[in-house]
Amino acid sequence: MDAHRLRSALQAHSGTLPLRALRDPDRWFVLGTLIATIPAFYLEMLTGERSLVASAVYVVAALAMLLRIARHRVLMARRSRRWLVWALIAGLLLAAALPPSSTSSLALTLRLLTALLTLLHMMWLLQHLLARDSLPALLGAAVLVLLLCGAGFWWIEPRTPTLADGLWLAFTTAATVGYGDIVPSTPASKVFAVFVVLLGFGILSLVTASIAAMWVESSERRMEHDILRDLHAEIGQLRSELRATHDELRTLQKRLPPTADQPTKPSP
Repeated sequence: MDAHRLRSALQAHSGTLPLRALRDPDRWFVLGTLIATIPAFYLEMLTGERSLVASAVYVVAALAMLLRIARHRVLMARRSRRWLVWALIAGLLLAAALPPSSTSSLALTLRLLTALLTLLHMMWLLQHLLARDSLPALLGAAVLVLLLCGAGFWWIEPRTPTLADGLWLAFTTAATVGYGDIVPSTPASKVFAVFVVLLGFGILSLVTASIAAMWVESSERRMEHDILRDLHAEIGQLRSELRATHDELRTLQKRLPPTADQPTKPSP
């Protein structure tokens, strides 16, 4: 019973993690600002000029992360996580102050590193929703990622004049199929393809792992049910044997003669 209660409590606690993530407004605000840095990166890269809108988006994302740190200091408990968070904040502020990426290779490299850190932090913010056993959330995230990546290719790639072409290029890139009918042709779309491969391959891998886990979990549940049924049967058998042993002991005690310590009944 104690093991069963402990297992039920763990399952209930793990099931409340996605609900806690959904009810955290700071998490979604930071996630929204980090997602906004992706079009800001390509807006500045495509125009070739300094964009005040892109700089403002980088600054707002950095301020949102600082605000979340101030409200949730537990986020900085781990040293590795602390280093990544401060590196991302510094990268966002540098991305807002650096010259255009098309005119400076150093600025392009620093913005790319910041984009990688942004991607890692977004995955960390969504880790409770992207658990292996949450298949609906994973499917929804995969569809959303493909839609956003398709819209991105439609925006920055001249060989994708329609949204359908952008979605097809996003799917073939994320699935690492690479049919070759539509390929990225500009530096901006090639850089975007790198992030599509990293993000899409990770999401699709989680979806396939979740589907496989469902089959494994069903077989494990059947095995666990059989083991618990046999265990209950053995415990019931042991209880019956103990009860029979106690009855035999009582019968033997009644047949034994009284000892010297036990008082004898006076004869009439």
